[in-house]
Amino acid sequence: MTDRHDSGADRRKVLGGIALGAVAAASSRPAFAQAQTPPAAGMQARPASAEPAATKPAGRTGETLTRLGLGTYLTFDLLPGANRDRLREVTRIHVEAGARVVDTSPLYGTGEASVGQFLSAMGATDQMFVANKIWSTGDFLADESHAMRSFEQSQLRLWRQRFDLIQVHSLVNVDVVVPMLQAWKKEGRTRFVGVTHHDNDYHEVLASWVARGAVDFVQVNYSIANRGAEQRVLRAALDRGVGVFINMPLDKGRLHKLVGDRPLPDFAREFGAENWAQFFLKFAMSHPAVTTVLCGTSDPAHAAENVGALRGPLPDEAMRSRMVRHMEGIPGFDTIGRAPWYPDKQALYQGVIRRSQAGMRQRLS
Repeated sequence: MTDRHDSGADRRKVLGGIALGAVAAASSRPAFAQAQTPPAAGMQARPASAEPAATKPAGRTGETLTRLGLGTYLTFDLLPGANRDRLREVTRIHVEAGARVVDTSPLYGTGEASVGQFLSAMGATDQMFVANKIWSTGDFLADESHAMRSFEQSQLRLWRQRFDLIQVHSLVNVDVVVPMLQAWKKEGRTRFVGVTHHDNDYHEVLASWVARGAVDFVQVNYSIANRGAEQRVLRAALDRGVGVFINMPLDKGRLHKLVGDRPLPDFAREFGAENWAQFFLKFAMSHPAVTTVLCGTSDPAHAAENVGALRGPLPDEAMRSRMVRHMEGIPGFDTIGRAPWYPDKQALYQGVIRRSQAGMRQRLS
């Protein structure tokens, strides 16, 4: 079983917005090409005959990214001083398998610090496409100071002078932050600008930012059980040449809870799925608009399952329909969205986020 990321609190929809054009900025970093990336220091290189990790061009950006990336919400948040060996191993497995995308945020507790330390120790920092986020308002309208402090803190934690992508986290203060990020892109703090959300209620807002050409990437929730993003967001991304990151491809652990010990259908071998994680991840990867599917876990065994989705064929449209029909035959599939997140796993994630949430509940009791 595996887990995924992003903030669980609902946010008010952002209304209106200013019309923005994309700010063109030439990048000094060469286009991403996983096949030419050497293994991280201390890691055994894959044999030359091994199948390379699957990649895909990210819309009009000129980047080519691996189709699987590492997500870090909750799974990488530990209390200071806690043993991080399992998270270090999860990171190593992804890097060694050829995954070259990691997504994090200042909101993810100690996640940024762990990602930065692990990648630096592995000699892999410069090999990774690092996607970070800004969740910021300010002391007054259009105040940049809070966002700049967050950015500078992220630089220290992740040990990066600039980021490949900075995203407006959950559309917070999006009308102010997108223009600010476009300025940061022009000034060299980030190479690309994006917007994110994890809730279907915000798909229209995401799609509107994609359609106006103001962003290079959009991050949206999408899975075999929740295909709502197909209606507007993914279609708009294809039309505008915007890169797409997917969150919640395993529906916060609920898909694995649903299938339990059921065996994979025999047809899964036709697209190389060896376990349910690869079945679900390859479904999300195979949508024509999707660039990279983000999946997080704190379990090295689950990480090893996940990275297997980087190899082998992806399902075509007919196979995708067959996959959906199979899942629809499993009782509870149509109501999975009403089930609690991370079933049977809440006790695993006891970092600074959960500590603060528990403290607030106690104060209010």
